[in-house]
Amino acid sequence: MRKEAKALKTSGIEKIENLIHVIRGHRIMLDNDLAQLYGVPTKYLNQQVRRNPERFPADFMFQLNIKERDSLRLQFATLRMGHGRHRKYLPLVFTEQGVSMLSSVLNSPKAIRTNIQIMRTFVRLRQMMAANADLARKIDALEKKYDGQFTMVFEAIRQLVNPPDRKHRRIGFTAGHHE
Repeated sequence: MRKEAKALKTSGIEKIENLIHVIRGHRIMLDNDLAQLYGVPTKYLNQQVRRNPERFPADFMFQLNIKERDSLRLQFATLRMGHGRHRKYLPLVFTEQGVSMLSSVLNSPKAIRTNIQIMRTFVRLRQMMAANADLARKIDALEKKYDGQFTMVFEAIRQLVNPPDRKHRRIGFTAGHHE
């Protein structure tokens, strides 16, 4: 594979990774993000889903509630609001299986290519999660084997694998603050 094609494929996966969110314990994608990737209007995508309800059970697709929608909007600014931009209905979201099922109702060449990229992204995420879990198990096993002799070393490794959340300091001048 040529370098340019491989780079494009990787950047496509990274772009899709940024569109995957976790809601209700599921990795999901929003209907409007999927519609944009497939090159169809969101209304058309949702219409095709509604015409084929037997293909989209609750574990494949569900509708966000108001709190979930607002949470996503605040976190990622993914749901645009404003005059002429608001949605009449709450967004539909699709799990990995739901995204896979979309290829059966959106049967265009672009939808098929896009679906393949999305499936590769979900597989990559699963592999990354499994690798982290496997690494954590190996560290625990090594620590037990050496009876805490290297506790500091193992703790440092854990912090590298799962760095703690950092509090962000405000940047800029703060009136009344002297050092």
